[in-house]
Amino acid sequence: MSSKFPDESWLTKLAAETSERAPRRAGSRLKSRLYSALIRKQQESGPLETVSETKAAGSELCFFENLVRITPAGEQAERFNCCSVCHARLLGERVERAPIWWPHCPYVRFQER
Repeated sequence: MSSKFPDESWLTKLAAETSERAPRRAGSRLKSRLYSALIRKQQESGPLETVSETKAAGSELCFFENLVRITPAGEQAERFNCCSVCHARLLGERVERAPIWWPHCPYVRFQER
């Protein structure tokens, strides 16, 4: 059976040159899954900062974190990882270029190109 290309070495050379020029970037789904895994790992080592502490440290909060912060909830509620139940996390982990737009959401930032 004859090959369609008599000499395939040019294809190997082209692939090598292309991979050197094009920067490799992780996809948004991978970034989202890694972020979720890191947060879960951080929770295993102890409680997360409260959203009030996070805000005081200068970090922006997403819509849901702000809602928890202004609600008269206890410290345990402030330490709850809102991302664990957020639709943005689910979309971010499952869809490249997911249609999510919440301000200050890490999963939205992972979608940016």
